[in-house]
Order: sequence, then structure tokens, then C-alpha cells
Amino acid sequence: MVKKIITFLILATLVSCSSSKPTIATTKKAAMQKPRVAATRKPAYAKPIGKNYPSTNNTTEVIQSTSNTVVTNDLITSYVLLYKDIAMGNMQKYGIPASIILAQGILESGAGRGDLAVEANNHFGIKCHKDWLGESVRHDDDSAQECFRKYPEAAESYRDHALFLVGKNRYATLFTYEKDDYKAWAKGLRAAGYATDPNYPDKLISYIERYNLHQYDCQVTGRNYKPFEKTTVTKSSSAPVRSSSNSNANSNDPNSYEVQKGDTLYSISKKFNVLVDDLKRKNNLSDNAISIGQRLKVK
Repeated sequence: MVKKIITFLILATLVSCSSSKPTIATTKKAAMQKPRVAATRKPAYAKPIGKNYPSTNNTTEVIQSTSNTVVTNDLITSYVLLYKDIAMGNMQKYGIPASIILAQGILESGAGRGDLAVEANNHFGIKCHKDWLGESVRHDDDSAQECFRKYPEAAESYRDHALFLVGKNRYATLFTYEKDDYKAWAKGLRAAGYATDPNYPDKLISYIERYNLHQYDCQVTGRNYKPFEKTTVTKSSSAPVRSSSNSNANSNDPNSYEVQKGDTLYSISKKFNVLVDDLKRKNNLSDNAISIGQRLKVK
């Protein structure tokens, strides 16, 4: 009887020991297990997409008006698309070429990025004058802290621009020109005193032809429109000239240079080994602004 009891106790002990081993092994493996790294990886970076994200190949330029503004081709194109309908509406109502309105808006407002456009919705650099009763802002221009008109929205600036030209006697001659003769209007604005920059007409014509703004004149008048194909305008003639890589080489005047896309006064000065100040003096330039197709004296 005693032998049976001893045998039973030995068997019970062996069963108890063998059943506890898996539990201990499992606990050790769980403690040593490392967390998975893949779950903590960050997603790949995605470049934002949208109309305010210009292409990397976009050409930049500096527009000099009431403030110096760096813009790109994409920004100017977006500006035109945003305000072309207002410009065409003003052409129909007031008789001002839509192309001229848009070109002035680009130049005077820095394609909507200039200080006055941002702070005061003033897209045409119109000063207060004695008859202005609306809000105003102060801004350095020809003199320090001059008074400029402020508008609740850009559309009001476009409307006031039209009323400004229609209501001033000195601009009356402009309205004797053909409604879509943008070259005559560009030169007439300068002659009437809208701007003091002698290159003002060339700058307007350059924007009109570079961005095909004349198409909006044709949409209003119903005339057929033919897009410009890389045309430029010289100071001596209002007729467009075909632009090419060797246009300057074919020039009969070795002392002059026709401004090409991407040129600056600095780059031209280096090309012809002349000082920037000398270039400005030779060409009666009041600032560093130049336009494509403009012919400069370099010697």
C-alpha cells in the first residue's frame, strides 16, 4: 500500500513539472519580442499642387512701378485670366481697349503683387488728387508719403481707372483713336502724362504682345484675332518684328542692342563691358526697367 502511495506522488510531481515548462518559455519569448518598425515609417512627401504653385521652369522678371515686384509668367497669366472679363466689360462701356487696361494693370500693380495692390486694391497707381473723397493710403513714389486711392475690392479700382480716363480732359484725345488700336493708346497715354517713364508705351505693347492681350479687344469688337508668335517691338517703329536668336547679329547698327527675354541692364552691361549707369544715361532711363524688343545704345 505504501509503495502505491509513493508511486502516485512521484507521477504527480512529474506531471506538474512538465506542464509548467511551456508557460515559462512562452513568457520569455513574449518579453524578448521587438516591436515592428514598419508601423512607424512616415509617408512619402507629396509636393503641393495648385494654381499658386508655379512651375519650376517659369521665368521671373521685376516689374518696377510704385513698388518693385518680382513676378513669373504664370503669375501674369493668372492675373490676366482673373481680370480679363472686367477689362472687356470696361471696354464695352467706356471704350478703352481691354488689352491696354490689362497691360496697365500688370505694369502698375506688379500683376496684383505690388504694395498698393495688396494694401489698397489699387491696381493702376492712381493718386488721390483733389476730387477724391474715398479712403486713401500713404506710399512713397515721386515724393515721400504721397496719397493714393484705396478701394474695397480690385473691381472698384478697374472701374475708377476707366472713369479717371473718361473724366479728365487731358485724355480726351485717346478716345479719338480706334477702340482696338492698342499701339496708339499706349503712346497716347504717355503723351497725355499718365506716366513719366519714356519707355511706358514700349512696356505696355510688350505685355500686350507677349501675353496676346489683343485677343480680348477682338472678342469685344468681333474682329478676327491672330496670335503673335514671339514678336517684339522696336522703339523706332510700332510694327512688330520677328524675334530670333540672331536678331541682334543682323542689326545694321553695331552700337545698339535689342533686349531679349531674360535680359537685365546688368547682364547687358556685362555683355558689352559698360557700366549700368552709362547704359541708363545713354538711353535716358530713369530706372532699371527694360522691355523685350527695346533697342538700347550700348556704345
